[in-house]
Amino acid sequence: MSQIKVYIADDQTLFRKGMGRLVRSFPNVSEVREACNGKELLDLIKEEEPDVILMDLEMPVMDGIEATEKVINRYPDIKIVVLSMHDTQQHIFYLMELGAHAFLLKNAEPEEVQEAILSVMKNDFYQNEIVVNALRKGAMDKKKAEGRPVFQSNVTLTDREAEILLLICRELTMKEIGEKLSLSEKTIHNHRARMMDKLGVRNTVGLVKFAYDAGLIE
Repeated sequence: MSQIKVYIADDQTLFRKGMGRLVRSFPNVSEVREACNGKELLDLIKEEEPDVILMDLEMPVMDGIEATEKVINRYPDIKIVVLSMHDTQQHIFYLMELGAHAFLLKNAEPEEVQEAILSVMKNDFYQNEIVVNALRKGAMDKKKAEGRPVFQSNVTLTDREAEILLLICRELTMKEIGEKLSLSEKTIHNHRARMMDKLGVRNTVGLVKFAYDAGLIE
């Protein structure tokens, strides 16, 4: 994997500096820059785009939710790992709907922070127990409201697409999926792109969320 540029947005100086020292120690990280709010983060991105942002939610001037919305709309290739003290499932589900690529509690172990950064770079998302529980709860709530799984009526996945989607949900890389199905990595990327276009989602997180909503994963 190529070297990763990481930006950290957090208004708590001690936490931000400590996280910066931690992330700089990761072997795949080449550069770390810091911002104390969403506006300062966006100014940094205008100068040079990072690969990954570690995003706090509660910040002055511009909070992490607004900053996440703006980054996803303007810079779709940047991966966002949300950092929070709160693990309210409804809150996490909303952030996943926005297109955030991962969610970590601020008391996460250093190994999980590194794993999340590498995973969003390789797989476009990081799936931990917090995210799985939120996606399941969100899908169940929608199913209760609709009285059925939340398929979009005008969307039908082919058998091959559904197969690939389930493997994506198991966090296999595009290369690993291609090897498993005896297809080229480029073919898997093309299938993923077609699914994203069909479903009107921005990234792999949207595909995973659809799999839960549609009842493909319980």
